Amino acid sequence: MALFQKAVFLTTVAHLRDLPEDALAEVAFAGRSNAGKSSAINTLANHTRLAFVSKTPGRTQHLNFFKLEEGKFLVDLPGYGYAKAPEEIRSQWEGLLGPYLQHRGPLSGLVLIMDSRHPLTELDQNLIDWFAATGKPLHIMLSKADKLTRQEQSLVLRQVKAAMADLGERCTVQLFSSLKKTGVEEAEKVIAGWMGMEVPPPRPAPPPRPIRSAKSAAGAKQNRTHAPGNKKAVLAGGKPAKPKPTKAPAQK
Repeated sequence: MALFQKAVFLTTVAHLRDLPEDALAEVAFAGRSNAGKSSAINTLANHTRLAFVSKTPGRTQHLNFFKLEEGKFLVDLPGYGYAKAPEEIRSQWEGLLGPYLQHRGPLSGLVLIMDSRHPLTELDQNLIDWFAATGKPLHIMLSKADKLTRQEQSLVLRQVKAAMADLGERCTVQLFSSLKKTGVEEAEKVIAGWMGMEVPPPRPAPPPRPIRSAKSAAGAKQNRTHAPGNKKAVLAGGKPAKPKPTKAPAQK
């Protein structure tokens, strides 16, 4: 997660002619509308509103660029497959999405977000086939994995990996949950490798404190009580002993 925390919004591109000219490496994020794409980007960046999350699918209508470091960007692509989008917007998506994915030189790879409950829809498969022709790597993130049981997670992971076997090492697949923040390190490692960036090592955990049992703590307290210079005497149970009454001197 430390790598993506440096991400800052750079620009929104509505026309291919406005793409950043100084780009050295870009990783694009694509997915069906409502598959959890914006939430995944926000989770990776540990930022609640880096990518806009809307209850109305299809709101991302342009290419949104987020800068990681000089010349290296994450790109949030328009969500596809939203039937209620106006025809004008759908045609604009097609005019941007297709040419960008197939002909953008600095594009290092594509991260495809798929709802783990409904993976490999016809639209997903069309995009995969479309992008596979570029020969660039593809990483599939099965989002909303927290909504599945462990058994269901294992099953869908195996099924998607089997379906992508023809792409060989060019395609990797993982489970991901924005809610539980699981799968972040795996995604970060893949994307950093594509962009030639080093993932900062995790901070070492502080050394564990020694565990003291109740018995040892009581013993330490008793030792402190009997320490030299301590004027209080204690009984075996740890309670102060009552002082013995002193006799008055006899009268002559």
